[in-house]
Amino acid sequence: MLAVQGLTKHFGGFTAVDDVHFELEKGEILGLIGPNGSGKSTIFKMLSGALKPNAGSILLDGKEIGGVPPHEIYGMGVGRTFQIPRPIRRLTILENASLAGFYGHAGPVSREEAWRNAAEALELVGLPTDPKASVSILGAAGLKSWSWPRRWRRNRACCWRMKV
Repeated sequence: MLAVQGLTKHFGGFTAVDDVHFELEKGEILGLIGPNGSGKSTIFKMLSGALKPNAGSILLDGKEIGGVPPHEIYGMGVGRTFQIPRPIRRLTILENASLAGFYGHAGPVSREEAWRNAAEALELVGLPTDPKASVSILGAAGLKSWSWPRRWRRNRACCWRMKV
């Protein structure tokens, strides 16, 4: 499904990613580990289109996606979350999670539909679905959990087309 071959990224004279190879099959979970500064985030930025590789290939179902704009890659089924969740503090947990429900649709989405799907995603990861629950009750672990319903809801908005 996803094949990375010879992926390389330079920033001036610094090589952040050098000749990386891996494959990911449908349904597989693959970990990318390494110390700080080893290029993990740079790889994810290239996979999602935020950075263009200097060399190598990123194939999704046999189609080259290296250097393709992020919105097009997202439309092909590649989603991304970030390490540090940043909820909008003046909104409730449910309001924050529902924001993702308005993104990625071809047509309009009702507030009720976005809230219903956000509540379903929050319930899935064990977070409060109370419309009045403030993000201030979430600790570090809760904030990490909070980022999942947003990603899940955004991915679900594309009719479960997310592949990676």
